[in-house]
Amino acid sequence: MSVLSQSPSAPNLIKDRQSKLTTLHSWIITVDHKKLGLMYCLTALVFFVIAGFEAMMIRWQLFIPENDIIVTQVYNEFMTMHGTTMVFFVGMPMLTGFATYLIPLMVGARDMAFPRLNALGFWFTFFSGILLYSSFFMAPALYASGAAPDFGWFAYAPLTAKTFDRGHTVDYWIFALCISGFGTMIAGTNIITTTLCMRCKGMKLSKMPLFVWIMLTDAVLMVVGIPPLTAAQIMLLMDRELGAHFFDVNAGGSAIFWQHLFWFFGHPEVYILILPAFAIASEVIPVFSRKVIFGYPLMVAATVGIAFIALGVWVHHMFAVGLSPAINAIFSGTTFLISIPTGIKIFTWMATMYGGRLKFDTPMLFLTAFLGLFTVGGLTGITLAAVPADWQLHDTYYVVGHFHYVLFGGLIFAVFGGMYYWYPKVTGRLMSEKLGKWNFWIFFIAFNLTFFPMHISGLLGMPRRIYTYEAGHGWELWNILASIGAFMQMIAVALFVWNAIVSLKRGKVAGPDPWDAWTLEWATTSPPPEYNFEEIPTVRSRRPLWDLKHPEDPDWKYE
Repeated sequence: MSVLSQSPSAPNLIKDRQSKLTTLHSWIITVDHKKLGLMYCLTALVFFVIAGFEAMMIRWQLFIPENDIIVTQVYNEFMTMHGTTMVFFVGMPMLTGFATYLIPLMVGARDMAFPRLNALGFWFTFFSGILLYSSFFMAPALYASGAAPDFGWFAYAPLTAKTFDRGHTVDYWIFALCISGFGTMIAGTNIITTTLCMRCKGMKLSKMPLFVWIMLTDAVLMVVGIPPLTAAQIMLLMDRELGAHFFDVNAGGSAIFWQHLFWFFGHPEVYILILPAFAIASEVIPVFSRKVIFGYPLMVAATVGIAFIALGVWVHHMFAVGLSPAINAIFSGTTFLISIPTGIKIFTWMATMYGGRLKFDTPMLFLTAFLGLFTVGGLTGITLAAVPADWQLHDTYYVVGHFHYVLFGGLIFAVFGGMYYWYPKVTGRLMSEKLGKWNFWIFFIAFNLTFFPMHISGLLGMPRRIYTYEAGHGWELWNILASIGAFMQMIAVALFVWNAIVSLKRGKVAGPDPWDAWTLEWATTSPPPEYNFEEIPTVRSRRPLWDLKHPEDPDWKYE
């Protein structure tokens, strides 16, 4: 008889292992939108940590002039992988995770319209990220330092040509993003169908939560914006492996053609990433202001307007290419135009807060910061919309600062606020408010310390994507501050992860509706059962749960 069989704890140990395997298996084969939404978000968080490490190495290298912490090749790889990861494997899975988890609950449905497609979309995204990072280990390396993509996340021709081959790293990038793109289009199609066809009785389009309205618009942008990028990648693959010449200037192709195709995806992608932040803000701010959202129809119209105009501004990324003055003028005008519906949203959120009974719990702190940081990013974007200014600032660190204020200060701050807000719905427990406020203030200070100095170094002429720089240009102080801020952000993220893990067991029991909110996800238990609702609810207003709890509150009455 073996030692294991003699041990009195052996049966329990075997049962425990079997239970863990059964649990793991249930997550792998699941088609439950809630589990898939969580897996999307957890995948995004893992890649967020990886991309953060890459950013730390970039900032460490730029901490002082003529530094040599990492070699040039590895620096280029980290730069490329950081940008690609943040856009395609942090932002996209995160927004899809929020939508996948919340939309069926908000519209009173049992699940997404296509549960198996929902699972397929997640696994496409997951394995595409694994494929991209496997290039570090599996692509035949021409350099001793590695073989990851190193041509920038927008992959301008001719840097991706076969003549610049680096061990098939471009092919890994192409296949990974193509697979990810198919997953995103599947998710977008599912969101559209669920929203339009699965709403509970009484929930007309005019009564949908703004979160659902905005994510519906976002899904339309996914379905429209991703195919041009996928087509461009297929053409690039044909150039490299089949002897085509779409982007080969020496054979009659056009490098600018790649830029048009990429940025026709690339600028709608900015709004694909930022619209979920708008969706989160439109749910969290009214709840913590104790007021209905100001101008609901105006918010919907502004959302649709942003999506429409976003498809016609891509050339402002190409002002320095040398296009005609007429084309530059047209796209400068459309870029200024998109600031109007965006400004409407900002003023609408501010009007919602004005005169409200504001409660600055951690979710509201993050969303208030989102308003300020996104506004700063938008104002610097208006500067870049002016063609002469863009000629001076293009490809400088000013653009890096602007981009991160929009997408990092916008999307990531809103996502953190959303995580604190919906964490009790997912887990049944509240996160620590004390740790949450420490998390917020460290993150807020660190973010501004990192990215505001980049505007100044950019105005002083520092190019982006450079490996090192000489002393005496006036860039030293601003790079030191940016690098210190980046390492502080790492502390803030670690604090959030610690808070989330500890609160799973030690957090205060939340109950079904800890925030006294009004949308349907708070009408069921925390966490929700697999079937979401015992009975499919019937809706008679935009805030069914609040109306049920507070029928006499005049601040919430409208018709």
